[in-house]
Amino acid sequence: MQYVVRLEQLGSLPLAVLRRRAARHELSKVVPDACGTVWSVLRAQQVMGVGRHVAVYLDGQINLEVGVELSPPFAGAGEVIASATPPGPVATTTHYGPYGLLHEAHEAIRLWCANNGHTFAGPNWEVYGHWVDEWNGDPSKITTDIYYLLVTDGRSAP
Repeated sequence: MQYVVRLEQLGSLPLAVLRRRAARHELSKVVPDACGTVWSVLRAQQVMGVGRHVAVYLDGQINLEVGVELSPPFAGAGEVIASATPPGPVATTTHYGPYGLLHEAHEAIRLWCANNGHTFAGPNWEVYGHWVDEWNGDPSKITTDIYYLLVTDGRSAP
């Protein structure tokens, strides 16, 4: 798949998350399980303004925060805590297709940044589109937005 990588300047996005650590081969189980737990807690707490699922990869050791976007502040409940995506310049692209091919979008961003002199600041994250029934029959339409926080190095993001 061909990816269009672009620079953006993002503000912080409030989240409700679970903190986890996972091996790469465990992500396909850990991420959906954590998202389900967060959704259950938010429903039980009757939190309004809940958005899409998000997985924030904090480091190369796969320490991550998994949960959902929020519009109102969230005080937390049990192991579900308030967090936020980091603000700042990002390299981003959209992946269309099954989650098992997300690594291709990550590789495209890493290559684009290397070729254009951008340095990663650490975290990266995925924001998963709201599931629609059509995706069951055509997984090529599944959408996932991917973001890599960049070091501010004098190159401005639009």
